[in-house]
Formats: sequence, C-alpha cells, structure tokens
Amino acid sequence: MLDDLFAQLRTATAPAEIEALQSGIWQVWLTSGDVAIDKELEAGMRALQAEDHTLAIKHFTRIIQLKPEFAEAWNKRATAYYLRGEYRASLLDIAETLRREPRHFGALWGQASILRQLGDLGHALRVLNRLSAVCPHMAGLQEQQLHLRERLADGGGLE
Repeated sequence: MLDDLFAQLRTATAPAEIEALQSGIWQVWLTSGDVAIDKELEAGMRALQAEDHTLAIKHFTRIIQLKPEFAEAWNKRATAYYLRGEYRASLLDIAETLRREPRHFGALWGQASILRQLGDLGHALRVLNRLSAVCPHMAGLQEQQLHLRERLADGGGLE
C-alpha cells in the first residue's frame, strides 16, 4: 500500500492531491499494528501538543524500546527533541527514522531544516534533493532548494 501511495506522490502536482496522498501515508506510518503501542504513541502525541516535551520523549522512548523497528516512534521523538532545542539528538533520531523508512518526507524535511539552522547548507541541500526524489512537488521544496543553491553560490554554508 505504501509503495502505491509513494508512486502516486512522485507524480502528483495538484496541492490537494499531494496533501491527500501525504495524509494517507501518515495514516499508515502512525499505525504500528499493536494496540498498546498505538495508545502509547497517542499519549506521546498528546504530550507533544501540550508542549510537555519531556513526557513525550518518555512515551516515544518506551515505544522504541518495545518496537525499535517502528520508524514513527523515532520520528516523533526526533520532533520532541527538536522542540526542546536538542538538535543533535533530533538528528540522531531522524537518521534512525530514515534507516527504517528512507522515504519519510517529514523526517527529511526536518533534517534539512535543522541542518539549515546549524549552517550546514550543503548538507541541507543534499537532503532536500533526496526529498525531491520522494515528493518533487511538495509545497515550498523547490523554493528552499533554490534559496540554498543561491546561498551556497554566494559562499555560505559549511561542507
């Protein structure tokens, strides 16, 4: 099912269609196949919404300990770390997310954002180019790629 959704996402150009396909992919990603883990994930997401990042991290860590292959637990914990300003911890969890789901457009977008904030513009552009292979018409993607190319051409960014 995911493969079909991603195949459609690569060719989708209408914003509403892209959004619907991304939503369908998120629905698959957010389901672990285990009721207890899904409830733990929901609790962690509620903690995130309440801006209790420490509690959210505890929930997501518990899921990772129980089901380390569940990519979305790594992604959600990466988000919680990011929101706490712990960019290095977030990048480590994003790498784990992408090891399990290389097409994770949310993780790729987040990774590029953090790298951009850290001043590693070349690496951020490479991540966005990877994202472009997954979802070439994602809102804001081409503008971000162009912006980074221009900044790099002007001599900005670490390599």
